[in-house]
Amino acid sequence: MKTQIDHLVVVAKTLELGVQWCEATFGITPGPGGEHAQYGTHNRLFKIATPANPLAYLEIIAINSAAVRPANAPARRWFDMDDAALQAAVTIEPRLVHFVANTDDIQAARTALKAQGIDRGPAVHASRHSRRGLLQWQITVRDDGQRLFNGALPSLIQWGKPDEAEPLRLHPRNSLPRSGVTLQSIAVTHPTADKLLAAYASIGLIGIAVDTGAANIRATLHTPKGVVMLESLGI
Repeated sequence: MKTQIDHLVVVAKTLELGVQWCEATFGITPGPGGEHAQYGTHNRLFKIATPANPLAYLEIIAINSAAVRPANAPARRWFDMDDAALQAAVTIEPRLVHFVANTDDIQAARTALKAQGIDRGPAVHASRHSRRGLLQWQITVRDDGQRLFNGALPSLIQWGKPDEAEPLRLHPRNSLPRSGVTLQSIAVTHPTADKLLAAYASIGLIGIAVDTGAANIRATLHTPKGVVMLESLGI
């Protein structure tokens, strides 16, 4: 099983406010994203890849107030976006709340987490249109929408259709230009750091510093405005 950082998740009250925050924080305008009909959300993206994290990009996501969700839409949105505390926090300012890990075997990764007593949720099939074609993926989303471990346990994603020979062919990184922003590190603190470390090890996720402490995800990025640190601060 090969698992690595796929993308960081920053939630904004609105996508317009998320773009303004991005421009003020990083000195860049994020690239286009798309809409996720089943969750009533939309996003903007920009590449933050490095040799250590070759797939990495940053997603700014917000609830799309104009979206009409299908009748069979899940009751709760992904990434805890219906949570009152999270919504209150992002009303003040967009916030790093989560990250997503790419795996080449999402079912094996789910099983490995279950062996640790962790229900990461079913692998939901999702898609959206992009300029290069239809993006398709599977992503773990619990029925209650919870991220777990205050967002520090990544959601799992596997790009492409099941059993596709080239699953990363239409990965977002392939349509995103260099942004001038690069991910230097991710560090996590959590009161149950030992359980989190065991969970990471079970899915083969390495390269993230984990220590015991108050719940926090800290991402350090090099940007046109210098070094920027994003923190979840327990949300």
